[in-house]
Amino acid sequence: MRIRTRLLILILAILVPTFTAAALAVGYVYLEERRGQENSIKETVRAFALLIDNELEIKEGMLRALATSPALARGDLDEFYRHARLLAPTPETVIILHEPGGRQLLNTRVPLGNPLPLKRSSNIDELMARYGENRTLVSDLFKAPLGGKHDFLVQVPVRIDGEIRYFLSIGINAGSLQTTMSQQRFPADWAVSVVDRKGKVVARSHDAEQFRGRSVSEVAMRHFAAGGEGSFSSINLSGTPVQAFYSMVPDANWHVVVTIPNSEIRRVPLHAAAFLAGIMAVLLVLAAVLARHFGQRAIGPIESLGRSAEDLGQGREVVYEPQQIVEIDAVARRMAEASRQIRRSQAELEQRVQEAVSASEQAQAAMMRGQKLEALGRLTGGIAHEFNNLLQTLATALQLASLTATQPKVQSLIDTCKRTIARATALTSQLGSFGRIQDAKLLTVAPCEQLRNSVQLVRNVLRQGIELELQCEEDLWPVTVDPLQFDLALLNLAINARDAMPDGGRLTIAARNCVLEPTHERSGGDHVLVTVTDTGSGMPPEVLAHAMDPFFTTKAPGKGSGLGLAQAYAFATQSQGSLALSSTPGQGTRVELYLPRSTLPLSPQPGRNPQAAAMQASGRILFVEDDELVREAVVRGLEEAGFEVVVAANGERALAMIEAGLDIDVAFSDIVMPGKVSGIDLAGILRERRPNLPVVLATGYTDQRATVPGVQVLAKPYEIGQLVELLSGLKG
Repeated sequence: MRIRTRLLILILAILVPTFTAAALAVGYVYLEERRGQENSIKETVRAFALLIDNELEIKEGMLRALATSPALARGDLDEFYRHARLLAPTPETVIILHEPGGRQLLNTRVPLGNPLPLKRSSNIDELMARYGENRTLVSDLFKAPLGGKHDFLVQVPVRIDGEIRYFLSIGINAGSLQTTMSQQRFPADWAVSVVDRKGKVVARSHDAEQFRGRSVSEVAMRHFAAGGEGSFSSINLSGTPVQAFYSMVPDANWHVVVTIPNSEIRRVPLHAAAFLAGIMAVLLVLAAVLARHFGQRAIGPIESLGRSAEDLGQGREVVYEPQQIVEIDAVARRMAEASRQIRRSQAELEQRVQEAVSASEQAQAAMMRGQKLEALGRLTGGIAHEFNNLLQTLATALQLASLTATQPKVQSLIDTCKRTIARATALTSQLGSFGRIQDAKLLTVAPCEQLRNSVQLVRNVLRQGIELELQCEEDLWPVTVDPLQFDLALLNLAINARDAMPDGGRLTIAARNCVLEPTHERSGGDHVLVTVTDTGSGMPPEVLAHAMDPFFTTKAPGKGSGLGLAQAYAFATQSQGSLALSSTPGQGTRVELYLPRSTLPLSPQPGRNPQAAAMQASGRILFVEDDELVREAVVRGLEEAGFEVVVAANGERALAMIEAGLDIDVAFSDIVMPGKVSGIDLAGILRERRPNLPVVLATGYTDQRATVPGVQVLAKPYEIGQLVELLSGLKG
């Protein structure tokens, strides 16, 4: 398609919406003009309704002033009649005094004493029944019995000594409103009417005598009933299609109606819209002529712009050539700038892709590290569980043997075996380093005190020439950790630092409080930061990326297991904290261990009472244990201490015994057992069914958390004396 054709299409694309916008603008002006005209008419009708209301209030004021006449209070009707005649000197008005029963006492249209009508011609009695006697009432249009003209009444109650004695009314000829109406100088084609409650015309701006007393249309009455003011389309009493605007006279509940022929309503907006349409048509013709002229001049620059666009599309740098047309020159400059930005963006995109790939590789490495640690934890945890059961059997048997052994040589051998079991227990604890930290081994400790105890272990692994420095701030927050795993993590970090400083250096262990902002890698809040910093050889980036992977090591075969940093990382993660590692080749390595602040009180230091097994205990214990060797050893120890022991090999059997009515003082169960009911499940069921029954759980290793409230957890292997002391305390 040629550029000239495109320009023609462009011009049409501009002119067609412009013509459409012009048509919409004309329509909008027409609607706004009509809306403004209607609002103006509504304001006029509302003001005239208020004017009629004001006229009625003036009549009400006259009546209320007359109601305070001293002659009326004395009952002197002659004098009151003279006063009333002064206020109603013309036949158009009449003042009437009624008794509450409705009988007329005087009427200014007839001399005092002459016969008066026996009943009212107005609907005042009906209004009094509807609205009450205590308010001012305005009647609807009626024919007066004296004079035969169309009148309406304004009535007020007359109170004497706090009681209604009379009703004072002023009858007003409907024609008197014509003066008020003529003073407003309504346009000649407007028909203004005052209509009472029943839809009767009280006054009208045109042909008042002809239309007075006639009813308006049912359409008008329906709109009057729907609201106090508004407008509607109808046919007036003369048969002309009109737009009617109405407003209520507030106190009288009458309506003022202005009807305007539809042709007159449309005339002013049509004139305004036609005037605007003419102006816009001229402007559009002029715009079309100018567009054609400048369009023809723009063909050459547009072709140049097209060439620049082609260069931009093919990735070439756009060379800016001014065309002496501001818009096209501006586009050309932007295209030239865009070509440069595209090149910069391509370079930035390549860099971001590299960063994204690097981040993805790091995430993948972290996921694989987590999977390796999980697999390692499951393997070592299972081994630790089985070993702890074996150690429990041995420990219990040796403790019982020590109570009966009398020969010093045998007692010495037993003590040697106990120390061996203690070392084996520490070994199984190390096996559980990569699994979930056991609740039974968690203690809330003071970090500085724990570090001071750990430093003694660290000094033993450092070689000569390495200076060890401990820096602890005052008032460190407590942390909840497994102290043995904490010590092991520091020991592994110290061994790595020692191997990185073969010629000596400085190892600094420091602790301080800190507040962390949450990130996708760690939680925020109050933490204790433990840092281990060395001045060793450091690690290059490729080694640092895999340093925390299990079994990764750069040491010679037999010199390292590759589990040191992995264990420290696992300890930090399992303690609900995090570990950060940074290193610079030739400058050293820094390990940051973040441990969350604990809200628990400091745990008491665990102690042992070797004489507790010799205590004289009593009571019935339900012992639930699936391992036969552990059952035999522990049952013997508990019975030796004085307990009556009932044994169940699994959780299902224990529940069956409880449901059969077994009476016990304490329930003591292993956590990991075959079957559907674990020790934790059993504890939860017992807390629901027998909330006052003490429950103690024991575990060698488990992935489950003992979250049952009020249940104590004992780590295997435990001393029988420790168990006897715990069970005796709970039973008591």
